Amino acid sequence: MRILLAPMEGLLDYRLRDTLTRVGGFDECVSEFIRVNDTLLPSHRYYRYVPELYEGCRTKAGVPVKVQLLGSDINCMAENASKVASLGAYGIDINFGCPAPTVNRNRGGAALLKEPDQMFAIVKAIRSAVPKEIPVTAKMRLGFDSTELALVCAKALEDGGAEEIVVHARTKTDGYKPPAYWDWISKIRSTVKVPLVANGEIWTVDDAKRCLEVSGCKDIMIGRGVVANPALALMIRKERNESLSWEEMKEILFQYWLSLESDMEAKSRAGRIKQWLHYLARQYPEAERDFEIVKRFTNLEDFDHYWNCLVIV
Repeated sequence: MRILLAPMEGLLDYRLRDTLTRVGGFDECVSEFIRVNDTLLPSHRYYRYVPELYEGCRTKAGVPVKVQLLGSDINCMAENASKVASLGAYGIDINFGCPAPTVNRNRGGAALLKEPDQMFAIVKAIRSAVPKEIPVTAKMRLGFDSTELALVCAKALEDGGAEEIVVHARTKTDGYKPPAYWDWISKIRSTVKVPLVANGEIWTVDDAKRCLEVSGCKDIMIGRGVVANPALALMIRKERNESLSWEEMKEILFQYWLSLESDMEAKSRAGRIKQWLHYLARQYPEAERDFEIVKRFTNLEDFDHYWNCLVIV
């Protein structure tokens, strides 16, 4: 079984990738999407999103990172895929799943699930532009507002040359509301021959077991579940019997805070900590307590003072 770490726009970026892969249990990561419009992006844009490119496209814990692209311009997507491949990308992933309205209005992410022919053309162009030794994969949802084209879209990705497909088992309209329809992944498996990775609503070890059973997949991708419980991948692998203690989590949070201080403006740093505490509150009562306190902070000095107390206590 492989366990992939999903990206989460605005939270699970290279900083949190580094933090979570240090905890362990992951075989591979996917970067936040890099939006491609109508131009060849400069190298520094890729290094900004995926600084792991400086280190063989691996996190400090040695976990490889695929670079994810999002866009609808066939030629421009291919040119940018070739560019990031030349920078040493471990793999190229294509985003056909983002449900954000601002992305979809610009014909990106899940909006393309209404255009399987365009999906095919994008994947084919990227596969042709990237050296054969660099894998090209894709992530999709079950559809935009229905599952009517789910099988057609998956087949389009396979025919275009995608070597693996991550399926988030909900439509764009479903958003992130439970449940995830893992049985649909099984239906897709009967249509395509390339490996599928199951994704969506995996919060616990039992969720992972049921997802694998229902979907028939060997591999899973986890995002929000591991943000809420950083030891989840290790627990699924039976390398840990329980979650990290709150004492262990406090040290991890502190190290994460230090990574934010190095290159992020003050307001954004506070926002990231609030977001993570919000997810951790699903697993840790202490995180819920701290979230209720820090969510009211607007003065960074107060936040810093409380943070130092949180770490020491």
